[in-house]
Amino acid sequence: MTQTFSAVVVGADRLGNIPELLKGHNIAIKQHISGRDPAHQKKTLQLPSGTDLLILLTDFLGHNVMKTFRAAAQRSGVRVLVCRRSVCCMKRALTQSGYCEACPTRSAAR
Repeated sequence: MTQTFSAVVVGADRLGNIPELLKGHNIAIKQHISGRDPAHQKKTLQLPSGTDLLILLTDFLGHNVMKTFRAAAQRSGVRVLVCRRSVCCMKRALTQSGYCEACPTRSAAR
């Protein structure tokens, strides 16, 4: 049985093909936050419970927002993945972090 990870994605208004890519790596998006709201710069920000991975899309985030979310992940003991909002960059970052692609399911009948 394969473990599915829950991720919070921060940055960008639209994710494009990223949800499909993450699904192929057994990662489900628990919440997507654009990062535009000034409240996202609060020092006491909390990640949703059950979050296994925080994904920061750097080309759509300011430094203060990234710093706040990194601190929240550190307080919660959540891994952080940082990359640009492109499928190629995301795939490379996932592989380098140890999130390999899910093996295709094989049918029992031959």
